[in-house]
Amino acid sequence: MAIYLAQLGMKEAQIGLLLTLTLLGDTAISLWITTNADRIGRKRMLLAGAALMIFAGVLFGLTRNFYLLLLAATIGVISPSGYEVGPFLSIEQASISYLVPDEHRTRVFAWYNLAGSFATASGALVSGLLAQQLQNSGLSPLSSSRIVVLGYGLIGFFLLSLFTRLSPAVEVVLQEQRKTEPGRSRVNPAQRSFLGLHRSQKVVFRLAALFSLDAFAGGFVVQSLVAYWFHVRFGVAPAVLGAIFFGANILAGISALSAAWVAKRIGLINTMVFTHLPSNVLLMLVPLMPGLSLAVAVLLLRFSISQMDVPTRQSYTMAVVDPDERSAAAGITGVARTIGASLAPVFSGFFLANPLLLGLPFFISGGLKIVYDLALYRSFRGLKPPEEREH
Repeated sequence: MAIYLAQLGMKEAQIGLLLTLTLLGDTAISLWITTNADRIGRKRMLLAGAALMIFAGVLFGLTRNFYLLLLAATIGVISPSGYEVGPFLSIEQASISYLVPDEHRTRVFAWYNLAGSFATASGALVSGLLAQQLQNSGLSPLSSSRIVVLGYGLIGFFLLSLFTRLSPAVEVVLQEQRKTEPGRSRVNPAQRSFLGLHRSQKVVFRLAALFSLDAFAGGFVVQSLVAYWFHVRFGVAPAVLGAIFFGANILAGISALSAAWVAKRIGLINTMVFTHLPSNVLLMLVPLMPGLSLAVAVLLLRFSISQMDVPTRQSYTMAVVDPDERSAAAGITGVARTIGASLAPVFSGFFLANPLLLGLPFFISGGLKIVYDLALYRSFRGLKPPEEREH
């Protein structure tokens, strides 16, 4: 995406601004959808999100007007990070955590993230190969990239059709009928004092603040900007970039799957922190590598452990709040992450425009992530999820 915007003639600062507004727009959409999904209907909100994804992809692919792109970035659903930052994740997390027992929640989230990582990896590989093949057939780099971006919008139609087949079991009205199910509390509107939260307000807002810091750090090295860094630093072609991020996301998916096994033995918080710390050190080593091969090797090694905190983070958030607060908790922490991530790319754009500062986003990101890990461990090591309190 960053390479495509550069091909449109945009400067690095404009690219960073556009990526920031893309993430901010996703934040506003996500907040509205997650706070209204239980009232309007989860399926309807997922369909609305897919429609906004189509809108963003098609408009991004059809115009080079900066202001129209700003419009698409602000109100559409498009992810410059390569990972989910839109409205879908929070609704899916809340539904999954309600439908599975506590002892299986982290494992199910791990498989859920594995599926997402494999899909992301396939998208990176296919888009890179497609862009390269189109260029080999005679199309300009800009035209080939535009076709890939339009493909994103077209895939939104496929997602829309999948959501039309979603089971009505995800709707709150059916969950409310399970009032006799052990450990499940009915939603009491009188209890909800702010954004769907009551008992767990302090916990959720503390988690949201820490997750926002982590996401802000990660925003300096979103996948689009890392791809652009490899392109500028080593002149990497689109097909090679696709292969690099295919491998990276495959390793990320495997690391997410292994998180359930690790968490069962050392706990969710310990898994989140003690696997994240070394991945941050590896991130800071990437720009120090003298050649492409070593830089890719360190990046892949980092991805092999970097996502172990994702299913554990999601599972922990769902575990420490009441069942009737889960949609709100997932939405608020998700929005906090998106806000944090949205603020960083605009700074990275300035750094990437200066050859002397090209590696600075990696150092800032890794350092801030280490601060997040230490703060998370200090704040929440004593608050155990139900499945760990039972042993």
